[in-house]
Amino acid sequence: MTPPDASPDFRCGYIAIVGRPNVGKSTLMNALIGAKVSITSRKAQTTRHRITGIQTRESAQFVYVDTPGFQTRHANALNKTLNRTVTNTLTAADVILFIIEAGIFGQPDKQVLGLIPKNVPCILVINKSDRIKDKAVMMPFAQQVASERDFTAIVPVSAKQRFQLDALEKEIEKYLPVNPPMFGEDDITDRSEKFLAAEIIREKVFRFVGEELPYTSTVVIEKFEEEGNLRRVFAAILVERDGHKAMVIGQKGAKLKEISTQARLDMEKLFGGPVYLEIWVKVKSGWADNEAGLRAYGYE
Repeated sequence: MTPPDASPDFRCGYIAIVGRPNVGKSTLMNALIGAKVSITSRKAQTTRHRITGIQTRESAQFVYVDTPGFQTRHANALNKTLNRTVTNTLTAADVILFIIEAGIFGQPDKQVLGLIPKNVPCILVINKSDRIKDKAVMMPFAQQVASERDFTAIVPVSAKQRFQLDALEKEIEKYLPVNPPMFGEDDITDRSEKFLAAEIIREKVFRFVGEELPYTSTVVIEKFEEEGNLRRVFAAILVERDGHKAMVIGQKGAKLKEISTQARLDMEKLFGGPVYLEIWVKVKSGWADNEAGLRAYGYE
């Protein structure tokens, strides 16, 4: 869509959302834009790509960039690629949201904080603050983290409860540059429906197969067709071993059926129309440690 006409003092810019795995980065972005464009699960490293979410207000357009959680545990090609995505995003951001979990600030958080450029406005976002029942604990905790860096603002939020998101948005807007909007006022992401379909399926794999399945599984859309309001989606879930394939399929195909049904319902909600979905499970060993393979599957 064509970007809307804007006043001379309209603000627009990129906001990078960074933090260690599992602090709620994707949940926060989805809550801020009011739609689900970045997948979520309890499994670490769910987000693998640079996902853009767009929110347009009367006075500003917020272009949020959700990033993978910076990975320090494994050094395979996939994780190196994910970490490169994080560092590249940081250098291009106008504002950075550094997300931590209320009451927790450990070495992995400090490692991510150390990557953030000193010359970019950085807001400390303390997520899951609703879990802290004794609010007197929050102030000294925030001061402890603030001693590590001069943050432009500190905002406790709960992405799931939508607590304090308006306050966070106001703080972000202060530091966005004066620019005309880059996207149409109804746009919520710059990613294609084909990409979003793959992400939705991958989320369901993580949610329904759980911790047993290594996070190196991925999803490839082999065919994406549109017939009027109907989308036909043909997808392959790639796993590394035959044992993993059996996990995804489940007894008498029950697990794969559950993944397919829930993915289809999410797609229909996001795309606003009926979806025909077929999913296969394929074994593709070693794809996560192969640079050429990663590029073939859409990893930057």
